[in-house]
Amino acid sequence: MSNVPQGSIQLRGLTKYFGEFRAVSNVNLEIQKGEFLTLLGPSGSGKTTLLMMIAGFLDISSGDIQLDGASIADIPAEKRNFGMVFQGYALFPHMSVRDNIGYALAVRKRPKAEIIQRVDEMLELVQLTEFSDRKPGQLSGGQQQRVALARALCFAPPVLLLDEPLGALDKKLRVEVQGQLKDIHRRVGTTFIYVTHDQEEALSMSDRIVIMRDGKVEQVGSPVDLYERPATEFAASFLGKSNFLRQPDGLFALRPEKIDISPAGETAQNTRLAGTIKSITYFGSMQRIIVEIPGADALEVDIDSWRNKQPLNEGQAVNLSWQDDAVVKLGAG
Repeated sequence: MSNVPQGSIQLRGLTKYFGEFRAVSNVNLEIQKGEFLTLLGPSGSGKTTLLMMIAGFLDISSGDIQLDGASIADIPAEKRNFGMVFQGYALFPHMSVRDNIGYALAVRKRPKAEIIQRVDEMLELVQLTEFSDRKPGQLSGGQQQRVALARALCFAPPVLLLDEPLGALDKKLRVEVQGQLKDIHRRVGTTFIYVTHDQEEALSMSDRIVIMRDGKVEQVGSPVDLYERPATEFAASFLGKSNFLRQPDGLFALRPEKIDISPAGETAQNTRLAGTIKSITYFGSMQRIIVEIPGADALEVDIDSWRNKQPLNEGQAVNLSWQDDAVVKLGAG
């Protein structure tokens, strides 16, 4: 094994107790070098606790954390040499953008010429060269987050840990910075371990997603795998929206956008259920229709607005249909 960390992380039976409370329970996970892996889950699922153990800010109760196959469980946080980006930016307000970015290299007493060159590279990477002499207070929230990212990457860490880094941004800016962050990841090739509770953020950015629930790993897979083939009711409901069909042979998930809806008088292939529209909510590009089914749970149907050329109305009788492969059988988790 090379002496230079490559950035693969192995979690072996990782467990964390706070008193009697088990916050993380027996997590086993392989994180590949250069991967963008997201820990996704609701509040209290253990995702941030897991990240803080990887960072070294929390001691582990049992198990092991390895970097490229060698244990780092007993190595303090400052010696793990990981980059960190938080929601709050944690920039030095009295220092320029340039000095903020170069801080980690300055405290490592690297040559001045090397610091200048590396900071210039980072400024270009995050597209902030023209703002290098400004103070953080003179920047927008998105620009400050990019400074924090550049500072965390400046010393070329093998792993970058990101804890809800876009949480303070408004929705439009979040989407913009998500794209920038994913592009930066592609360019630098550093292993990113990212924590969020935002489903769309996880789907749009990640190579793989770890869905967490009550301190345990619920399911791991690519965004497509998890969305198209959720293993449990929790995974199907937390990552996106799902209807649940209870059949004699088990529980099935059906995504709202995979249901076709048509007026009751029209002939449709694969008609499965008949019902009545309870409500229609307009979201611009799409519409969400709640259909009441006699003797069963109501179903949610999402359709592109442009497809609704003959507008459906509340109280209207409709038929619902879907392809055989649109339903996914769920496990008992």
